[in-house]
Amino acid sequence: MCIARPATGRYPCDDNRDEVRVAMPISTEHRGEFEFRSLTPGDIDTVRRLCKEWFPVEYPDSWFRDICTNSRFFTRVACYQATIIAFIVAEVKIYALLTKEERSMLAASFPRRTQMAYILSLGVSAEYRRRGLASQLLGLLLSELRTAEHADCRAVYLHVLTSNSPALRFYERHKFRLHTFLPYFYKIDGKYRDGFLYVYYINGGHPSYGALDYVVYAFSLFYEFSPCAVARAAVRLLRRAVKFVLPQGRRTTETIACLS
Repeated sequence: MCIARPATGRYPCDDNRDEVRVAMPISTEHRGEFEFRSLTPGDIDTVRRLCKEWFPVEYPDSWFRDICTNSRFFTRVACYQATIIAFIVAEVKIYALLTKEERSMLAASFPRRTQMAYILSLGVSAEYRRRGLASQLLGLLLSELRTAEHADCRAVYLHVLTSNSPALRFYERHKFRLHTFLPYFYKIDGKYRDGFLYVYYINGGHPSYGALDYVVYAFSLFYEFSPCAVARAAVRLLRRAVKFVLPQGRRTTETIACLS
């Protein structure tokens, strides 16, 4: 299971406005038979080799150097007997510097100092998959983003190929939501491939509210101030309907658009 940045366009490491990026901590910990630590300059060649094995897109050499040396990236690798078998790379960005498409994931009411975390890559060696390593790496990132230092980080987002079914199931299982369909987003082996943009809201982050959201909110207020059992039942039904209809309905729409 993996996520990769497209081979075309600008990479975060090419941005010369590094002073506005958010530095991430470096740490090491053990969980059972695996060791989890940050990337180091000595990992550059290993990470380059693994990316070629795991990801269908190509990264510039500067990208490997940056993620292994620049503290603005959150990196965690899982090691078994001192060998890297999985890693995650993410970057916390300032809302004001995001593209219009990226900013659309959050309600416009959030201030410009708001942060969003972008997952650039997440991969696991084939022989170690289905052992929970990807979930542990994602959990380490989310735990870091829930600390007081990152209280202004309101969302985590990523891009993924529409054809990468294992990755889609993984992120949906971890409560990521489909935000939009991106036609021709990737260029792989000279051919353009479609992508999805997924988002996970954190620390009180949320998208712009629609009419149905306000209806649910009104019923919630009525529920809080009324002992009426009928009102309570109505709220429960509305919440179930929103949870079932909106995400799946939107996913269906986007998928149809992708296939048409």
